[in-house]
Amino acid sequence: MSNATLFPLPSVDRDVAGRLRDALLGASFTADGLLDLLGAPAYAALARSETVPALRATRGDTPLETLVRLFLLQQPVPLARVADVLPVEPCLESGWLVPVGDGDEVAAAVDVRPYGGADGEDWFIVSDLGCAVGGAGGIGSRNEEVVLGVGGASTTLAGITVRTPVGSALDLGTGSGIQALHAAQHATRVTATDLNPRALHIAALTLALSGAPEADLRQGSLFEPLRDDETFDLIVSNPPFVISPGARLTYRDGGMGGDDLCRSLVQGAGERLNVGGFAQFLANWQHVEGEDWQDRLRSWVPRGCDAWIVQREAQDVTQYAELWLRDAGDHRADPAEYQARYDAWLEEFEARKVKAVGFGWITLRRTDSDEPSITVEEWPHPVEQPLGDTIRAHFRRLDHLREHDDAALLAASYRLVAEVVQEQVGLPGAEDPEHVVLRQNRGMRRATKVDTVGAGFAGVCDGTLSAGRILDAIAQLMGEDPVLLRDRTPAQIRLLVEQGFLEPAE
Repeated sequence: MSNATLFPLPSVDRDVAGRLRDALLGASFTADGLLDLLGAPAYAALARSETVPALRATRGDTPLETLVRLFLLQQPVPLARVADVLPVEPCLESGWLVPVGDGDEVAAAVDVRPYGGADGEDWFIVSDLGCAVGGAGGIGSRNEEVVLGVGGASTTLAGITVRTPVGSALDLGTGSGIQALHAAQHATRVTATDLNPRALHIAALTLALSGAPEADLRQGSLFEPLRDDETFDLIVSNPPFVISPGARLTYRDGGMGGDDLCRSLVQGAGERLNVGGFAQFLANWQHVEGEDWQDRLRSWVPRGCDAWIVQREAQDVTQYAELWLRDAGDHRADPAEYQARYDAWLEEFEARKVKAVGFGWITLRRTDSDEPSITVEEWPHPVEQPLGDTIRAHFRRLDHLREHDDAALLAASYRLVAEVVQEQVGLPGAEDPEHVVLRQNRGMRRATKVDTVGAGFAGVCDGTLSAGRILDAIAQLMGEDPVLLRDRTPAQIRLLVEQGFLEPAE
């Protein structure tokens, strides 16, 4: 069976989906069950779209091996074996399975992949055959309506999303429905849009098979399907952010020039957010010759919104073109065709004076403040996912700093955040360190240099004494003028609070 085939999709029959779900769970067709069956190397290889290790590990005829070969490896399986595991007649009638050959074998019409929720839920992500995660070999089909499953970008966005109970959530460009699935756990109402009607159908299948509430699914680009008066408490999007010379694949190519799609998405989110609401996106942005990329992104932030924008990676234009040509499998096409497409990408970048492309996260929070806080930074280092609580705490700290001038800051009390360690750097045998570093072992895992006063201050912060009283005690120990120390230290305290080393005690 060719992985390039796009079968007609199963019907969204929640009764059949529920029976199929029960059968899958009964056979331990879960993330944990797959890890136990396949072993870590084969399981990891499957996430890279490499199937040979999993094929070798599923040569038996247990129910779980049958399901892996059917739904993950997309191999025809004898009908009699499937009938022992699944409600085969309803699955054939509704289109989850299709007959092969003379009908003595069946195959899956879609990829069904177990996915573990943040609280241990056993969910299932539906996607087109051969398109569960893409991988180094490229996607399984070049049909422009192809729908991918869970990849690194999907899980990154799910991990950074702020998870608090909300009345309404919006998933723009829902694709396979993974973000809508997560949002359904903490939002009373979920709306999901996608330009691709096939994606909306697959998102409905993902929700049904995972036992999640239905979402309000609407066809159209970005905010277009919404009514003028609709606003939300949470907006998330893993959009078609690829900066390409032409729209070929709906899931990745937005059809706008350069990074205009990501800019439009960010700028349009402000008026769609309720006060206090979050909008969180993955995005690509251009590094244009003669322009500061951070200034470019600051210009995207809508009025009345705080923003935290983190660049995780920047690639030069050749790396970027090669990445996405491989994503589409173009490296396996005719060499002359590949070279022509590669050349077209570079021509586009040259015309726009683009020297590199950045990738990262954009988080907005609507405050309607006259003095919004906009942080744009580069942080390519490892972080600890999920980061939703870390991001929420970042904006709470921004509120505190905005509301406290230096006098109020010194009157407030602070706590050292859990799992912050101190490192002293200096020559062996030296009486004093050259400098002191505070390092986080959680969340963003930042590190920052501090002076002796900063290190001493952070070490004493347990929420009981005000910042001013701690500084007075440090001044007495060091023989310094307490007034001068109070004057010069608030900037360092603000930095430690902003970066998450200290948090307000209240």
